[in-house]
Amino acid sequence: MIEFRGIHKYYSDYHALRGIDGSIRAGEFFSLLGPSGCGKTTLLRTIAGFEGIDAGVMLIDGKDMANVPANARPTNMVFQSYAIFPHMSVAENVAFGLRRDPRSKAEKAAAVEEALTMVGLKGYGGRAAHALSGGQRQRVALARALILKPKVLLLDEPLSALDKKMREHMQVELIKLQRQVGITFILVTHDQEEALVMSDRIAVMFEGQIAQLADPETLYRRPNSRRVADFIGTMNFIPCEILSENNGQIEVEAKGLGRVTLEADQAPPPSGEGEPVVGLRPETLTLLYPGQKADERSVKGKIDEVIYFGDMTYYDVFIGGTDVEVRLSMRNVPGRKVLEVGTEVELAWSPSALVLFR
Repeated sequence: MIEFRGIHKYYSDYHALRGIDGSIRAGEFFSLLGPSGCGKTTLLRTIAGFEGIDAGVMLIDGKDMANVPANARPTNMVFQSYAIFPHMSVAENVAFGLRRDPRSKAEKAAAVEEALTMVGLKGYGGRAAHALSGGQRQRVALARALILKPKVLLLDEPLSALDKKMREHMQVELIKLQRQVGITFILVTHDQEEALVMSDRIAVMFEGQIAQLADPETLYRRPNSRRVADFIGTMNFIPCEILSENNGQIEVEAKGLGRVTLEADQAPPPSGEGEPVVGLRPETLTLLYPGQKADERSVKGKIDEVIYFGDMTYYDVFIGGTDVEVRLSMRNVPGRKVLEVGTEVELAWSPSALVLFR
């Protein structure tokens, strides 16, 4: 649906987009993820046509978008602020984009009702927009964008103003809506969990460039750099020494864990980010309780901190008598005791969970 070929964007001397290459498939839920100032919103605005590009080619549905204005593109945007008109009713807000449409008044009214039904607001047309909750205003903004039947819906951090519970609810609703309408959704967010939950694929951006473009599981399990790994969720980084590389296997000595042999897919290409480390996600470490044995490897440690989250408890543990501290997560199932700071423990882990960064 969308193809980027060497996209560059400057604001005076500031290089906002630096050679963006990639493609977004028709009908997928795609996210642009990164910290503030990484270029994700700028890229979204170039897709919408609100910003021009200084170099490169952008195709939407096979057509070059050079000199194509925003109102002539097969896209529509839902803004972070929703931009709902408070003096209008819900139906008037949704119908705003149809004001130049040649259809009859009855046909427009039917289209408005169809759009409101699509976003779960059937029967809300007569309500005052200012009387709606945050979640309802967000749905009105979606209906107003979808009534024009765009090929691509652009979402600029549309959930950021909602409270945590409503945000999680709307994440699921957006996924269902995208599957229902079947068009391409492109979401801009700085929330890693939101991107992982909602996306078919994610482009992680830093400093105007795409650092990695992959499906959520690949990004989480096999990040291609330490920077991506550190940005997506929580990752323990353990110093290591590379001992040998033979026949696609890499042998390393990891501090506190000992000697480990890694397969080639556990070691992305060198990125020059510093001394080598192995990465390990918290859920790949397991506390062994009395009577339990490790399936593969284990290491002794001492609990330094306990963080209780209700369904989960996170433990910070010094491993192997070293100064290396790792964080692990344990689900709080009935009968499983939450351990105290200072407790001597044994942790189970698997070499297959490690990723080498160098």
